[in-house]
Amino acid sequence: MTRSRWILAAAVLGSGIVFLDSTVVNVALPRIGRDLPRSFLGVLEGQSYIYNAYLLTLSALLILAGAVNDYYGRKRTFLWGLLGFGVTSVLCGFAPTTELLVLFRILQGAAGALLVPGSLALITANFSGREQGRAFGTWAGASGATTILGPLIGGLLVDTISWRAAFFLNVPLVAVAAWATWKHVPESRDEQASSQFDWIGAAIVALAVGGLAFGTIYGQQRAWHDALGFVILGVGVVATAALPFWMMRATHPLIPLELFRSRNFTVTNISTLVIYGALYVTFYYVGLFQQGTLGYAAAAAGAAGIPGSLFLIFLSRRFGSLSARYGARLFMTAGPVIMALGVLWYVRVPATSTPWKLDPNNPGTYLPPLAYFTDFLPASIIFGFGLCLLVAPLTTALMTSVPVRYAGLGSAINNAISRVGPQLAGALIFVFLTANFYSLLAARVTGIDVTSESFRKLVSPLNTPTDPNLVAAVRDASTSSFHLAMVIGAGLLLVGAVVNWVGIQSNAAQPQEEQVAEKEPASATPA
Repeated sequence: MTRSRWILAAAVLGSGIVFLDSTVVNVALPRIGRDLPRSFLGVLEGQSYIYNAYLLTLSALLILAGAVNDYYGRKRTFLWGLLGFGVTSVLCGFAPTTELLVLFRILQGAAGALLVPGSLALITANFSGREQGRAFGTWAGASGATTILGPLIGGLLVDTISWRAAFFLNVPLVAVAAWATWKHVPESRDEQASSQFDWIGAAIVALAVGGLAFGTIYGQQRAWHDALGFVILGVGVVATAALPFWMMRATHPLIPLELFRSRNFTVTNISTLVIYGALYVTFYYVGLFQQGTLGYAAAAAGAAGIPGSLFLIFLSRRFGSLSARYGARLFMTAGPVIMALGVLWYVRVPATSTPWKLDPNNPGTYLPPLAYFTDFLPASIIFGFGLCLLVAPLTTALMTSVPVRYAGLGSAINNAISRVGPQLAGALIFVFLTANFYSLLAARVTGIDVTSESFRKLVSPLNTPTDPNLVAAVRDASTSSFHLAMVIGAGLLLVGAVVNWVGIQSNAAQPQEEQVAEKEPASATPA
């Protein structure tokens, strides 16, 4: 392999293990809950903390980690992230109790935060022009592959070996990535960085992102009946409001305001917020509808979305190269429009759509019914094709909109927005759709109080009742709410398409090197 391929391999593996770990471990949670002893956490509560502790730490520290990459050196920071991820993966694999596993997952998320923005920073610093576009496409395709293969790999490891193997799987991948980084990746950093790192700004950012993420997840888990969720969310809101004031006051802020003078950077982050909100709504409610209303098994629901996801794996590199050649604007507009068409296809799915059934001749194998090929497969294919049009060009537009000196920070800001923003939007949409569900149910069923707590425990969008008198009403109300969710998701995608079409400026005629050279001095100019 050439040096550039080793650099790309290191970047892909470094970010891939972070994405893979969340999906692989998610499948192992039920087995972990049965096997590990607990001191003060319940079974379901422990599983929730094992999963969310990792994601919350990862999200809260992303922006700090991106700045650290640029400040202290991308190769050095990436290697420290790999080492930390490998060590914490081993600790997770040997964890003797649920509480210790939660602690090790927190540390693992902190190490992972160094890798996600670091991987894109390595690509930005070592590739240019069309090669950079292809590299971003490869990165996007690999990210899609880990999302698809993660549940399958996790299930095989849990069923054939142990849930602990899901953590030990990271060790050989970390070893290869660390060797490739040490041997082939040149060191790079922000040579214009101040001698003083903005730790106060880092603390404000961590409180902002962590508070918003944790408050939203905690509040949703407790149906917003626990005041602590609002308190944590309030801390995040206050820190978010304080951040721009600190950025204007600090001599060398963690997030320089000059970044947002780049039109493409600002527009790409706005569209990320809107489009990833649509992705959150679509993925969450399609899975909820398939399993909760139609009766799909979890494995069948996961398999149902694979055909469309294959586009992301096999075509991302191609569209990354095309966006580097022709500009990202067209692809970032067409992608969300096509995705919206796929999402709107779900609106035609009836409440009577037939779920996948177990093959009586092959236990554990599911047979897709005819309804799948008319109700879900076309939507998955249309949506998946639109997604592969979008992801690599969006990444290319983002990373070419900032000077190389801010590559890690720019990537980290976008990653944080893509994780926290959709959760906030999803929480608001969930409250609206839940109210819509109970309103429809009240219109269909007479003589019951749908506002009572006992009734809501019996019947919810997540739970189909056993009372045959309510089954049909709940199925119809759930289907109508699902259709409304898909309309909202499609609407967000179309908004994202308009934002990209109006806001993105494509400079495809210029070589990538010239674009970077032109914008770096402008970005460095003080206001």
